Amino acid sequence: MSQLLEIKVPDIGDYQDVPVIEVHIKPGDRVEKEQSLITLESDKATMDVPSSHAGIVKEVKVKVGDSISEGGLVLLLEPSDASASAASSAPVPPTPAPQAAPATPVQKTVAPPAAPMPAPAVVSAPTSTPAPARAEPASSIDGASHASPSVRKFARELGVTIAQVKGTGPKGRISQEDVQAFVKSVMSGASAPANQNSGGSLGGLNLLPWPKVDFSKFGETERQPLSRIKKLSAANLARNWVMIPAVTYHEDADITDLEAFRVQTNKENEKQGSKITMLAFLIKASVAALKKYPEFNASLDGDDLVLKKYFHIAFAADTPNGLVVPVIRNADQKGIFEIAKETAELAALAREGKLKPEQMQGASFTISSLGGIGGTYFAPIINAPEVAILGVSKAAMKPVWDGKEFVPRLICPLSLTADHRVIDGALATRFNVYISQLLADFRRAVL
Repeated sequence: MSQLLEIKVPDIGDYQDVPVIEVHIKPGDRVEKEQSLITLESDKATMDVPSSHAGIVKEVKVKVGDSISEGGLVLLLEPSDASASAASSAPVPPTPAPQAAPATPVQKTVAPPAAPMPAPAVVSAPTSTPAPARAEPASSIDGASHASPSVRKFARELGVTIAQVKGTGPKGRISQEDVQAFVKSVMSGASAPANQNSGGSLGGLNLLPWPKVDFSKFGETERQPLSRIKKLSAANLARNWVMIPAVTYHEDADITDLEAFRVQTNKENEKQGSKITMLAFLIKASVAALKKYPEFNASLDGDDLVLKKYFHIAFAADTPNGLVVPVIRNADQKGIFEIAKETAELAALAREGKLKPEQMQGASFTISSLGGIGGTYFAPIINAPEVAILGVSKAAMKPVWDGKEFVPRLICPLSLTADHRVIDGALATRFNVYISQLLADFRRAVL
């Protein structure tokens, strides 16, 4: 009998403990090289794990609902070619003894011998450094909170001190769901975090408990679980809404000439299959505005403002499972046709749930366009750690006074939400007006 190969999870980036949502094989199946074995679901995308060799599946080591990381064992394979068999470093015993996962090491911070500091924030402004651990964590092994690096990173992104989260997994292990539940409990007032002095905490809000209602008393009901995307989005949006002193500024952009140019250009390029969208113009206009007003292309890091020299523009994409936010990287280096093509491709991947994690990371500014649906004005929530977001509603023909008479013009409503800690009303209005001017006469974009 040939040696069995261990087929493991390849490099999947920074993600760990990713849930298995589908298993495509069973013992006895023949698989080909690069054939999909299992499907994983990360924060906002699904990933297929392919087979590195062809052969017969002897034993499947995972099932739906398990969590697995890079290097995790998926199955044992009897290779169908001699070279693959020779590549195996050693025979695999039929029943390997399970080993307990080692506790994730936590870097301990020694407090300076100064005046005693208040307890760390439960939800704080996003920074690039992890929050310090409490002296008495709620769920610990040898004094350290028992959570994987990916869960710790997730908690930091939400501004949650991991030591205050109670783990529900084996040996008190903390999962992403535990972190989400903790945030919900704080938001509803069910949990009372320690006093904070970081200005961004929820501890001083004294929120009333969330109302408990038996809706079935009033009529027929149906309970549906939120999708994973919506659950993750809910925690992030709740944090951003509470912590960012955001103000929304509205402006009307006259896109009559730009829309006529777009339609004419698409007609001229119809045979080539090239098609440009208004979103592509909005992205280019945003890049020009970010260059003119660099405070918008920035993030807060404690008391510092990090000004970014790159222009990665995110756009909200509607999918059956909720909104996701793909990113156009280096939009300043791409033309209108290239941006239109890339946004269409990313939107298609988003609807299919096939976006890769790196395709949703690194944005410096976000556009949320409802133009294809409707609406007039709205107040989009800032996507932290960004400091602004541009909302775009459906354009409509409106009468505009030209000094002599009312003339019909195509007006596009813009709604800019900005973090008032970084951007005041005058600066936000100038930014909004400048984008409006660019859309009215796109020749300004090359000045």
